[in-house]
Amino acid sequence: MKITFCLAGILSCCWISTHGSEPLLIKAGRLLQVESGQVVTQQYIEVTENQITNITSTVEPNRYGTIIDLSDYTVLPGLFDAHSHLCTDVELDDSWRGKVTEHFTSYCLQTTTAYRAIVGVQKAKSMLASGFTTVRDMGNAGNYADTDLRRAVENGLVPGPTILNSGRIISPFGGQFSMNAERPEMSEPEYIHADTREELRKAIRENVHFGAKVIKLVVDAQPYIYSVEDLKYIVEEARRAGVRVAAHCHSEEAARNCAIAGVASIEHGTQMSDETIALAKENGVVLVGTEAPRWIMEVFGSEGNYKSIIDRLNRAYRAGLTLAYGSDMLYEMRGMTRGEISLASLECWTEAGIPNSEILKAMTLNAATLLGVESRRGSLQVGLAADIIAVKGNPLENLERLKEVVFVMKDGVVIRNPS
Repeated sequence: MKITFCLAGILSCCWISTHGSEPLLIKAGRLLQVESGQVVTQQYIEVTENQITNITSTVEPNRYGTIIDLSDYTVLPGLFDAHSHLCTDVELDDSWRGKVTEHFTSYCLQTTTAYRAIVGVQKAKSMLASGFTTVRDMGNAGNYADTDLRRAVENGLVPGPTILNSGRIISPFGGQFSMNAERPEMSEPEYIHADTREELRKAIRENVHFGAKVIKLVVDAQPYIYSVEDLKYIVEEARRAGVRVAAHCHSEEAARNCAIAGVASIEHGTQMSDETIALAKENGVVLVGTEAPRWIMEVFGSEGNYKSIIDRLNRAYRAGLTLAYGSDMLYEMRGMTRGEISLASLECWTEAGIPNSEILKAMTLNAATLLGVESRRGSLQVGLAADIIAVKGNPLENLERLKEVVFVMKDGVVIRNPS
């Protein structure tokens, strides 16, 4: 028996039992092929249990007990957010202006792991309702609340996207905090401080042992940063443990070190030069730029940097660097759900002059390949998981349509239905 979560709203759900062995049929008025950037009309998608078993233009409807009519909508793969923080919930308001570090540190010190797990349940539910069927969760989850959230979703205890979580963030001493010499333990359990090779190896192994599916590094939040040799060592140790490395960096030097070392992805990469972008492309490194919309940067008091991050995104696209969408959302704005605010960065991509078809790839195929799940998710193909959403209109023509999700299916389970 399969459990279907039907979300009438972000905080409410009803439970509908269905038999998953019988195939169901989705009638797609428009089907968006993210690989080609084309839309084909009047397609039928057959879903059996948790995967797509056929896509065709002709079908015998009487073969199916359940038919979902999406003939008025555009059907496409579920979306990816490759840089999220599901277990963090900080309200963003004018008090943040010029005090980002202080507010973030205060939240981390005052919030328990148990509370963060509860936050994660709500945010996972919200993300799924907005069409994000896969999320790479990038830390700030206390003592492995992200692992417990992932397991709860996998075991069917709560609705949520497929989650690849990072566990505790590995960093040089201090993490992203300004430490107190009389309380050197204050960064626990937010970060694992690792400065020597032995500490780095132990930190990677601890994370993997406690359920991390990706290694998250903070490379340059302190005056001292990881060297190229450090990073190559980390990448190799992570590879041996079966995981990839995502590296948080803002400075040009840190991004260059990461590009040379061949991490899986550079997170943020705010100050990347054209030379470093070229190195990243040469070494197969993906950029998850986490560009924040102008109105969020205004709250931070850093609106002066907005033009430069849009320029960096444009330069990376023109250079042919692989891009994956990541929102970096750990904030809340009154009147917006986590899923809604995670789509806010779309305006940055549009302003950077990136075609809608390429943005959709960054939110599906590119992200799936970065996360290593491309053989299972990221496009609508026979044999892949039935992670399917539908929106009003055509997002190839108007990307804002992604904010009008009316249907969500995750692993063959209907989460949201226009009827």
